[in-house]
Amino acid sequence: MNFLISILQETKIDEKLKDAPDSSYGIGVFIGTLLPFLILVILAYIIYRYNKNRIKDE
Repeated sequence: MNFLISILQETKIDEKLKDAPDSSYGIGVFIGTLLPFLILVILAYIIYRYNKNRIKDE
């Protein structure tokens, strides 16, 4: 299942940058590739802090 999802979501960043209307499009592509990773890191940190404080309170 994960393999199928990864194939469907495969992006070709180099092709997007070549077909870009201007140079600022590259910044948007860069932010768009990092944003999902950044959200996952923030979510993991929130879960970590929540569980750490919950254990400390017990």
